Amino acid sequence: MLRSKLKSIGLASISVFIAIALIKFPKEALDASTRGIDMWWGTVFPSLLPFFITAELLIGFGVVRFIGVLFEPIMRPLFNVPGVGGFVWAMGMASGYPSGAKLTTRLRQENQLTKVEAERLVSFTNASNPLFIIAAISVGFFHDPQLGMLLAVCHYVGNALVGICMRFYGRDTKDHTRRGNNKFSLSKAFHELHQTRMNDKRPFGKIFGDAVVHSVQTLLMIGGFIIIFSVFTKLIYLYGISNIFANGLAIVLTAIGLPGQLALPMFSGLFEITLGAQLISETNISSLLPQIIIISFILAFNGFSVQAQVASIIADTDIRFAPYFFARILHGIIASILAILLFKPLYLEQLTLANWSLSVFTTNGEQWLNTLEKLQEVGPIITLFSLALTLFIMMIRLTSQRNYL
Repeated sequence: MLRSKLKSIGLASISVFIAIALIKFPKEALDASTRGIDMWWGTVFPSLLPFFITAELLIGFGVVRFIGVLFEPIMRPLFNVPGVGGFVWAMGMASGYPSGAKLTTRLRQENQLTKVEAERLVSFTNASNPLFIIAAISVGFFHDPQLGMLLAVCHYVGNALVGICMRFYGRDTKDHTRRGNNKFSLSKAFHELHQTRMNDKRPFGKIFGDAVVHSVQTLLMIGGFIIIFSVFTKLIYLYGISNIFANGLAIVLTAIGLPGQLALPMFSGLFEITLGAQLISETNISSLLPQIIIISFILAFNGFSVQAQVASIIADTDIRFAPYFFARILHGIIASILAILLFKPLYLEQLTLANWSLSVFTTNGEQWLNTLEKLQEVGPIITLFSLALTLFIMMIRLTSQRNYL
């Protein structure tokens, strides 16, 4: 009872703080809100929407069931999750967070995952996409394409190691893990695909419309979180709260041998990854390694903004947030250790090799940046068109319902 009251007081206090801060700093709040909107409708929305819609269609047409049967012999021994986890893992890496949570929730709602399996899966399938790591951070902030290889390896290998660690989670719970057939069977996979398609009685138009509407609704929620966390991060900085926490964080960083001046950028990154990565890249220190360690940690931690998105998405199911949060801390530690171990072989030694591979990777890094810039140019158009299409679909459905009644 006391805990519930303290939670109520805490949430009310945060709401009052934000309201007062918005009144006191209206211009700064507007600037932060605009920055969040630009990020959402220029990059996040157009980059995630195709993946979300495609994933919904693949689930509806039984392709995910098909993949699940084929990947069962791989995913079950490694991560103790069904084969469909391979689809979620791949889509999560390709499209970026919070796709893993979105797809895990969808599969849990269809009862393709048990509660424990879903909690295991969501813990390691939310990753940053390569476009952000290579184009935005490595090329955009550090102007160093070679750095993208190191950050990507630390991030994705660390995520896989987290998945292996989390396979032991929940073994003693009553929510028993299902045991699938670990034998490769193409015929069974096709049977599951056909059976799933036959069980879904919706026509193609309804399936596609649902995919668009559900995806846009999720992305609208994500946009709200991006905007509010952009504003909140700015407000706590204006009130000096960030500096207070950063001073305490500096003590911790100094104790483990990292420069204390990275504390404030790291604290910002714990809330919003893009801002934190930019501030870290602008920090003037003698060695690049500490910056790489901190960036690897905040990429793995996901940031409170992404974590809030995940919490909101999984709230529609019985998936608990705590295992995911624990996995984020574990991923941050593992990714930071990998950055230390791989900094020399994947970065320093590569810089000294005057061979074709470095020039090729540098060219690819520039192509990643060009892709990001192009996306930011056409992104708002894609976003507005998608919102208009969603509104059109909803109006048609509303009209049809009225005519039916």
